[in-house]
Amino acid sequence: MFLTLLIVTFTVAALVSAVVALVFNKPVQRILDRIIPEGLGREWHRYLMFALFVVGISSGVRVWELEKYITRPQFEGAEVVELTSERWILEIYRTVIETLQGLAWVLLVFFIVTLMALVVVRVFEGRSRKLDHAAAIEANGGSESV
Repeated sequence: MFLTLLIVTFTVAALVSAVVALVFNKPVQRILDRIIPEGLGREWHRYLMFALFVVGISSGVRVWELEKYITRPQFEGAEVVELTSERWILEIYRTVIETLQGLAWVLLVFFIVTLMALVVVRVFEGRSRKLDHAAAIEANGGSESV
């Protein structure tokens, strides 16, 4: 029964991770294409999708929590927790919530870092435009009809 629960929680966490990765696939790719030069954006996108699966599954499948179904508690007269249908529902619910929580943290960190990167990119683009404009004025002999 424990092995079945482990397999089911793994499958549920993988499915939830896949749905989240699918939902955020295009937005993440667009952001990475904007801030990272050609070619590298796709590799970073692939890595982030892999990280979503790893974090989602490791957050959702809480092996240390599942041990209570196979390990006898240390105090006298204690029994191993029985895996009833109510416990199955609770464990699947916990798996979904913990998976989503882990994925939310990964995406939050990603979006904060990329927001800072977008600000840096825009600052440098603004400086580049000003320098290009100044160079065009200078090349035109000082007139601003560029």
